[in-house]
Amino acid sequence: MAPRWLRLPGGSRVPSAPVSPSDEARVLIRCTDVPVRSSLGQYAVRVGAGVRGLLPTAVEAAAPAGRCALISDRTVAGLWCKEVAGILGRNGVEVVEALFPAGEASKTRETWSRLTDVLLKAELGRDCCVVSLGGGVVGDLTGFVAATFLRGVPLVQVPTTTLAMIDASVGGKTGVDHPAGKNLVGAFHAPAEVLADPDFLDTLDIGRRAEGYAEAVKHGVILDAAYAEWLGANARELLDGDAAAVEHAVVRSVRHKAQVVSDDEFEGGRRKILNFGHTVAHALELGSGYSLPHGHAVAVGMVAEARIGEALGWTAGGTAEAIRGVVRAFDLPDSHPLMGRIQRLAGLMITDKKTRRGIVHMVPLRHVGRTADRLGSSVPIPGDELLRVLKHISSTFV
Repeated sequence: MAPRWLRLPGGSRVPSAPVSPSDEARVLIRCTDVPVRSSLGQYAVRVGAGVRGLLPTAVEAAAPAGRCALISDRTVAGLWCKEVAGILGRNGVEVVEALFPAGEASKTRETWSRLTDVLLKAELGRDCCVVSLGGGVVGDLTGFVAATFLRGVPLVQVPTTTLAMIDASVGGKTGVDHPAGKNLVGAFHAPAEVLADPDFLDTLDIGRRAEGYAEAVKHGVILDAAYAEWLGANARELLDGDAAAVEHAVVRSVRHKAQVVSDDEFEGGRRKILNFGHTVAHALELGSGYSLPHGHAVAVGMVAEARIGEALGWTAGGTAEAIRGVVRAFDLPDSHPLMGRIQRLAGLMITDKKTRRGIVHMVPLRHVGRTADRLGSSVPIPGDELLRVLKHISSTFV
């Protein structure tokens, strides 16, 4: 789908048909819309510089009362909340701000409860909506608030990190962590709209940008070998914030994820392939007390799970090294000390939400660009076999 031009709010709605650039180009926004199907209907992920200016229109469509809760963490709030709240306020939207401390440590039932209390105290009703402004933690937590407040109100996602734009804001997964594991309490709650504005990424340092591209690499590894190759070749441009490269990556990743989640919204089958690398990743995050960034954990997890697949015979030889090369192009880690602590790692992997009856399940990768579909979207690895294969690959992480 080619980019189109949408008019900024200011007395009229965003046109449903493409608008040609004119002398009024300064008040137009060029964006690419990626449609996503859900049980609630279809929503759009709008990607383009300046699309945050379309937020009033999105809120107006989702919230008849013209009231919204704007939820963010304190770090993002210091950078963007004043501007975003101002955009909404100037267009007649009443904004209730609810903030929490930044970081995975805040992704808890306690924070969810406090945020919900703010919305209740403000006497917001079912005719409101919730706006998530931030990265993956903010999106997951805010989405869970929206899914459960008054048994569900509309959600508008405004991701501000690479990881959230490329992956976390799309697909409707929401939730919080539990001492027993990551994302163990949550719900599926599709957003009404996602506004992915790459301008937000200008505030990120290179490390935070790189972290998000781990999920883009995952999309290439499981679905599109040419995309994985392109990411490796253009890593420097992406890390440096080249506008054209960044927008291309966001759109291409969103399209891949949109296709998968549209066909399997509730992860009953093929959507499970999006968990590639995450069985190990979630174990590493839990084992680190969530001090290990998610993108770093996914980078290590993809290399590890490819090596496990090679050892078990479902992944072609050399695949792990190919993934390792792309990961390293983004200066992301490909190893972690826990990879050498076999018993500890296996125990942590069992806490993953994909585990069934105490047996770890993992996505079988065939080679870069394709999963081993003949084996299914997820394959069980019994405990003894898991220990054996972890011991077998542990020397490669020294």
